[in-house]
Amino acid sequence: MTALAAVAGCTLQTSTQAPPPLPSEQPLPQLIIASPKESSAYLRNYYARIQATGLVHDQLRTDGGGPDTPYTEAMLARNFERIAFNGEFSTIEERRVLKEHAIKLTRWVKPVRFRLHFGNDVPEDQREIDRQVFAPYIARLGRLTGHPISAVPERIPLGANFTVYILTEDERRAMGPTLRSTISGISAADMHEIVNMRRDTQCVIFVRNRDDNNHIERAFAIIRAELPDLMRAACLHEELAQGLGLLNDSPLARPSIFNDSDEFGLLTSHDELLLQMLYDKRLQPGMTADEARPIFTKIAAELMGGSA
Repeated sequence: MTALAAVAGCTLQTSTQAPPPLPSEQPLPQLIIASPKESSAYLRNYYARIQATGLVHDQLRTDGGGPDTPYTEAMLARNFERIAFNGEFSTIEERRVLKEHAIKLTRWVKPVRFRLHFGNDVPEDQREIDRQVFAPYIARLGRLTGHPISAVPERIPLGANFTVYILTEDERRAMGPTLRSTISGISAADMHEIVNMRRDTQCVIFVRNRDDNNHIERAFAIIRAELPDLMRAACLHEELAQGLGLLNDSPLARPSIFNDSDEFGLLTSHDELLLQMLYDKRLQPGMTADEARPIFTKIAAELMGGSA
């Protein structure tokens, strides 16, 4: 039996309060299922303001961590358990809700073949910026995990099992028929979440894995084309890493992109170790946290050089 599940959606925050609305905009209700249709021009302006505010508040760091973000082997093991052995979303009455729940270790066994897919309305200069982020990051993920990871040509999707869609608002809203034809088993709830993506969600990823062995078989991510460059890069970094099996976030993980504080925008030194732990051959898909704890605790100590 296979299951398709939303892993995570990147909801970059600029502070403890939402950014002020544009003059013509009314504040959104706190709980919202579908956002009103908005133009790409409007959204580009909206997200540019969010990024600018985030940078003022020292968010979206790209330095990977430093002396101000120390962590120990115990912290690394704790963060790995929270991020790799818990899911961020649960399904309640056919609705996808943000509710953490325990899961077994889940990762790819077959080779991962990434494909970058741009909507027709995405400008060529923006595509080139994203390609320059995507290609070296795919190579980096392969080096860190030791797993066969590569990219297929954009225009030749044959063999791709992890597709990254970068789409404008109109293109994403119109992609329902494409999803139905290419993603078997996609639910009405997942379709609704994609087509009617909330404005406070910048990107989202879905993975399909077998329930009987916790092997990821397919994944796809959707990133808003209206995001400014750094926010798109942050989405690429987080969603692709989460799609490899780091399925949760933790408020205690630092320095990390797996933390909803959004202090860091790009993969950190801490996150590199999480990926190494996830694909260590001593751990196997299907392990529970209790079964794996003695093993990943030892791996964390090895990676940290036995620090206390």
